[in-house]
Amino acid sequence: MRLRALLETGTLGLRLLGGEEELDRPVRGVMTTDLRDPSRYLSGGELVLSGLAWRRRPEDSERFVRILVQSGVAGLAAGEAELGAVPEDLVTACARHRLPLFAVNEAVSFASITEHVVRQVSGERAGDLAAVVERHRRMMTSGPSGGGPEVVLDLLGSDLDLRAWVLSPTGRQIAGSGLADSGPALPVAVRATLAGEHLAATRGGRRGPHRALADGTTYSLFPVRSWGDRPAAGAARPGAGARDVRETVLSDWLLVVEADAWDWPAERLDLLHGVTQLIAVERDRRDAARTVRRRLAQEVLELVQAGAPPAEVAARLRLAAPVLLPGLGGAPHWQVVVAKVEWDGGDIPGGPVTQALLEEILVDPEEDGTDVSDRIAVADTGDEAVALLPLPVAEGAETVTGLRADRLLAAVGEPLSRGLDGDGRLTMGVSAAVHSADGLRGALEEARHARRVAAARTGRVCAAGHQELASHVLLLPFVPDDVRRAFTARLLDPLRDYDRRHRAELIPTLEAFLDCDGSWTRCAGRLHLHVNTLRYRVGRIEQLTGRDLSRLEDKLDFFLALRMS
Repeated sequence: MRLRALLETGTLGLRLLGGEEELDRPVRGVMTTDLRDPSRYLSGGELVLSGLAWRRRPEDSERFVRILVQSGVAGLAAGEAELGAVPEDLVTACARHRLPLFAVNEAVSFASITEHVVRQVSGERAGDLAAVVERHRRMMTSGPSGGGPEVVLDLLGSDLDLRAWVLSPTGRQIAGSGLADSGPALPVAVRATLAGEHLAATRGGRRGPHRALADGTTYSLFPVRSWGDRPAAGAARPGAGARDVRETVLSDWLLVVEADAWDWPAERLDLLHGVTQLIAVERDRRDAARTVRRRLAQEVLELVQAGAPPAEVAARLRLAAPVLLPGLGGAPHWQVVVAKVEWDGGDIPGGPVTQALLEEILVDPEEDGTDVSDRIAVADTGDEAVALLPLPVAEGAETVTGLRADRLLAAVGEPLSRGLDGDGRLTMGVSAAVHSADGLRGALEEARHARRVAAARTGRVCAAGHQELASHVLLLPFVPDDVRRAFTARLLDPLRDYDRRHRAELIPTLEAFLDCDGSWTRCAGRLHLHVNTLRYRVGRIEQLTGRDLSRLEDKLDFFLALRMS
């Protein structure tokens, strides 16, 4: 809006004292202040309202006006309630610096002016942005890509001064605001927290936007759902015409806005929901582009499982490599990841859910953008998903570093656990890297074995890697439950009972002793005990169990019992 429009609004009680030639200046906001130097709170374009409490003597007016002009304000409105008429020295200073000056009738409150300006400015800017968004929507839905989510976020930044990001369900940043002063991307920990809050709110049935606090800042989270995942008109979720939220919650993106949308007017909320629809169009296009990679993965997987000759599998891999790694010179190494999402009751197909999720979680959370996930081909086998992950081989390198299960779990475990909380589990197995088609069948079996090891553990999100298949870890999950319980009870129950009665801490002592490889000195130092006290406790353990901790066999039995308990 313009200053002229404010002057022409009779209910505001404004009277022009100078600057008529500047009345076409745009007003971008309003600020009330009586500070001698309010520059730190001004960003330009404001109408400044002041009761003139900063004025002690006539020369103060020159200094105050100069500060306002240097800050780029649109105009100054001085209240008459305190001093009566506006001082002539202020009128003179404003005229000298060409700053429009208004007098505010004492019967009109600054709050009334503020409310009017905010309402007009927000409405105009939201209306302008809505028109741009609608034009962008038509362009994106009827023709080539409109530039991706970044273009839409730039609109929010330039027209509504909103910093915004698009995140994946694991917290990876898909796109970020283009504001010049937006600073660095959201920290990884903040992204994980916000993604977890989004998943928890969605699983809890709460309607967006969701309010979230992370690192002292309030954010509003808007779900970005695929058009195919939207409920039918008038249908509630879940209910008639709506898909079960568990089918999409682990793959939906979210729009994060650095603002509290709790008290926003309906018009602005509708605008933000329109923005999520634009982002959803881009998401759907990206998913459609994955069809070729999914088909390649499916073909390779079917050949491997059918026992096809290595030469035939190698031919398919040569076809897949340029698609997944454009411009790659030599043939890459390959790694296989097997994952499975299971819901209580088994009424939700796990394969499609896991396929979409695996395509996202195999991307490094530090990598931004939508293109980085185009290096992964994931097949849906019905109850699980299998990912074929190419690993570029650097020139002259003899080894290749692949994906590690522990790092994968650390990157995605926190947010996804909240999305699965209550009735879902995600288990993953990671193979070693193989350099040819000959090793792909073994890699697939290795990844499936690792996933079964992960499934035997507790927790909503579990992963195991090929490194764990060469140790006792591979064997323990497949020990029958009754055998496991009997074995651990025979060795550990006497120690637990004694600890309960005497608070002797024999179990922690046993764990520390084995962890220190039976070293009396190191174990005593770790437990902050005298060596004689440690010897007494170990002697009590041996007395209660009939075992000898100097014998390798007995040490091994205790070690396995502790691992299985």
